[in-house]
Amino acid sequence: MIAAALLVMAAPVSAEVLDNQMIVTLVQAGLGDEAVIAKIKASPNHFELGADQLIDLRHRGVSSAVLAAMLTASAEGGVSSKAMLSADSPDWKVPHPTGVYLLADWLAEPRMIRLDPTTANQTKTGGMLGYALSGGLAPINMKSVIPNDKARVRAARLKPEFYFYFDEANSSLSGGANTGSWLTGNTTTVTSPNEFSLIRFQVKKDHREARVGSFSIAGAKTGVMDRDRIPFTYERVAPGVFRATTEAPLTPGEYGFLYSIHAGEGPGMFRSNMTTRVFDFSVAP
Repeated sequence: MIAAALLVMAAPVSAEVLDNQMIVTLVQAGLGDEAVIAKIKASPNHFELGADQLIDLRHRGVSSAVLAAMLTASAEGGVSSKAMLSADSPDWKVPHPTGVYLLADWLAEPRMIRLDPTTANQTKTGGMLGYALSGGLAPINMKSVIPNDKARVRAARLKPEFYFYFDEANSSLSGGANTGSWLTGNTTTVTSPNEFSLIRFQVKKDHREARVGSFSIAGAKTGVMDRDRIPFTYERVAPGVFRATTEAPLTPGEYGFLYSIHAGEGPGMFRSNMTTRVFDFSVAP
């Protein structure tokens, strides 16, 4: 029993979330209050601490000092301010640095994979001939371009699950620990997946591109067109933490969550390039 408890103590924070039974195991293994309380302060938790549960824990040998530490840690939002961050724990309740993550639950050892953002500051135009021949009635398409023909991260499911961690998660999961700051543009803070568009890229020889605007004699439109958006749903599972998935299965290909940082502006043609931040991934079951 003692050996098992020591293994629990030695395991990384990303591999476990403390619950009532784990506390009882540590106590019954003979660990003192000081060691158990230190473990509580350094680990994420999912305690059940109603009156009945507290009485049951006390009857099973958990001291008042340990119970108090459990109550404090639970009140802090699931993990103490000293808890370690994890970049790959499959448990969303474990604090993660801000960003977008793919849950790779098809692996033998499931883990979160962070989608590193790619800044696309090159814009291509298409349809110039049609625009000229139609006297400006046919639109010129504006396409955002990102390098390479494949994303670094591959999803092996047609309906992958994603997690968004925003700055608000700093206080809800990490108890105030610094998990990074997610800013875009002129220090504008991103707070919801609703600010992103999920798109499919057209794959070219050495890059990928997607339509992000159009221009015609009738005017200019910037941003992803409604017909190019792939519907996805999301739910708030904790302050600053959202679980997202597509409404329908995806087909194999190249995709990305796109956030527009700056759009070109000015009368007539765009004066500057559309700059976007893309969290790209491949779907290849």
